[in-house]
Amino acid sequence: VQLVESGGGSAQAGGSLRLSCAASGFDFDKAAIGWIRQAPGERREVIALILNKDGTTYYKDSVKGRFSISQDRDKKTHLQMDRLKPEDTAVYFCAVDDKVYYDGPFLLDVVEEWDFWGEGTQVTVSS
Repeated sequence: VQLVESGGGSAQAGGSLRLSCAASGFDFDKAAIGWIRQAPGERREVIALILNKDGTTYYKDSVKGRFSISQDRDKKTHLQMDRLKPEDTAVYFCAVDDKVYYDGPFLLDVVEEWDFWGEGTQVTVSS
């Protein structure tokens, strides 16, 4: 499994950034892809995910209404981040659950369920 993230960088509060993830090496239609972040001194948290089989999406309350996860025809997964806040500053990882034994809400809560991870990309939001 290979995951390659792109995007990220720096933005002012209220601004926007877009992350992308190119994933390969697994049965795409059976998998889920998520975005997981880790702020300095904090635990990793799943903030958004998409079930590839039907496109159902799930979001953590902290990003709901501001972030949007989507996929394109090339099976790249994007995270559009709008109305950014300084507390969104973190390293963002793209991750894959390639079997999806559990439902979306469970995957949103359990970081340990995600099997494969990208290297991460830094997002910094200044006030």
